[in-house]
Amino acid sequence: MKLLASLLTAAVLAASAFPAFSAGETPAAPQTNAKLDLAKGGASFAAVCAACHGADGNSTIVANPVLAQQHPQYLLKQLQEFKSGVRKDPVMQGFAATLSDEDMKNVSGWLASQKAKGGFAKDKELVALGERIFRGGIQDRNVAACAGCHSPNGAGLPAQYPRLAGQHADYTTKQLVEFRDGKRGNSLPMTQVAAKLNDREIKAVSDYIAGLR
Repeated sequence: MKLLASLLTAAVLAASAFPAFSAGETPAAPQTNAKLDLAKGGASFAAVCAACHGADGNSTIVANPVLAQQHPQYLLKQLQEFKSGVRKDPVMQGFAATLSDEDMKNVSGWLASQKAKGGFAKDKELVALGERIFRGGIQDRNVAACAGCHSPNGAGLPAQYPRLAGQHADYTTKQLVEFRDGKRGNSLPMTQVAAKLNDREIKAVSDYIAGLR
């Protein structure tokens, strides 16, 4: 546990010194160094976040994302952007406003230490299309394969791209639609990708992602 805490501390502090964002994304605000406290992170999560995201970060509400095992750099950036208003969501902005920078680091580290439960695809008719988009993109529209950034198994790349595997299809669909329609604007690469997808393609790739392990 001490080794895990040390590794997570290093990851989160690295994110603080060198905020994780892709080209066109809004960088996270610089943070001061602070020792990561997983126990405090778990307590803060239980008090503020668990009702919507599950006791261990595995949300059972399909409109709310699974946060367990997510990269701490990504979680920290999203919390910072909810608090600053860069990412718009009245519910999350209210909750993030109650968290200090230290709280955010601790919560992000604690969530990264939790094990994500596997999800599953539901629509057999669409899942094949979703797999093609995720693994190969859509060449005639210059849509890049999701796997290129988020890895073939949806694990993502720490400090660069979030974990997607097992995420609720309803949540992923909502985020892609909001990227496409300009309601979510904190990732230019995702806005550009989603702009080229229709509703059926978004639903298909979201369902496929839900079943990745």
